[in-house]
Amino acid sequence: MNVVFGFLRRPKVRIDIPRLKPRVDTSTLPKVNLAELTPEVLPYLGQVAYVQLAIFEEVSDAIAASPTVAAKQLLAPAAGQALDKHERFVAEIRRRVDAPSEVIDPFTAGIDRYRALVRGSDWFEQLASIYLTAGILDDFFTLLAAGLPGDTGPRCIAILDADTGRRAIVDILSDAIAADAVLGSRLAMWGRRVVGDTLLVARSAIHLTGNPESDEQRIEPVFTEMIAAHTRRMDRLGLTA
Repeated sequence: MNVVFGFLRRPKVRIDIPRLKPRVDTSTLPKVNLAELTPEVLPYLGQVAYVQLAIFEEVSDAIAASPTVAAKQLLAPAAGQALDKHERFVAEIRRRVDAPSEVIDPFTAGIDRYRALVRGSDWFEQLASIYLTAGILDDFFTLLAAGLPGDTGPRCIAILDADTGRRAIVDILSDAIAADAVLGSRLAMWGRRVVGDTLLVARSAIHLTGNPESDEQRIEPVFTEMIAAHTRRMDRLGLTA
């Protein structure tokens, strides 16, 4: 799918999404280094801040569409955590400029287009998208923070590492999948679809050096590890990646 995000106005190269290598039990990030490809501080903060706001909005929409009060209550912490992370990133921006919205605005249109692509056709697909895509993006921005100067990187990693509240999504979906094998097959297909669009969003945030060969060599192991983490999230849902 051809999705172009001109966020950072860097030279673009075509990079094929890597195929998943044999699965290994590696659950800790980061293990690969994106430091040389990290954008400047404000573009990083603007994009990650809006990603967290988008997660908050998607969870809030899922709460509104929840079929039961119990489901609404289970999902509420995930919305609260995403909003808190957004506000903490906004505070990081405000340490540098007076108008955080001006830093965030350039990223809204592209991310909103992406959200429309991965939202899903029903409540269960929407929940799966939130859990899977937010996980990929959290992993990616954690890796990308390694290249931020001074103590900015560790602060951003601490924000992203905070509790997400998304365990409730796993519980809701796991129960639904256990009761409906057809739903499980459908969500497995959906989970495989959303990963490509999400990696395109991640790629749009990378500062490319202008050397396609060296850029690809740096990016490929990062994306491979992100896909491996995505596979583990699919496993937690009882789905095949």
